Amino acid sequence: MSEDFDWVERSGKRAKGKRPEFFDSEALDRLYSVVFALAAEVSALRERQDTIERLLDANGTLRREDIENYEPDRQAGEERGLATRAYVNRIMRGFQQAVEAMEADDPPIMEWVEKLSKE
Repeated sequence: MSEDFDWVERSGKRAKGKRPEFFDSEALDRLYSVVFALAAEVSALRERQDTIERLLDANGTLRREDIENYEPDRQAGEERGLATRAYVNRIMRGFQQAVEAMEADDPPIMEWVEKLSKE
């Protein structure tokens, strides 16, 4: 890590422009912002845990330097990618179900519309 870069200061900076609005409620937008920030932190912790487990399997011991310098090989990278995709899918499942419900045809309602329009 670069000693010249202040991560704490950088993380507190405000983005330029207006905050994006996705919902009618500002509180709901902020809640989702917090939830996704926490999800990103959990994802980073999961990768760090994977690093620790792999180093313990390979070496039987741990040093912070080994953790910080670890670079996953191709297989580890692919396994992490699959795990991350599964994690994101679990988090986003509620949203996905809502989208699927909006896109789904609802035959019983359409049948009633057709019946009523014929009368």
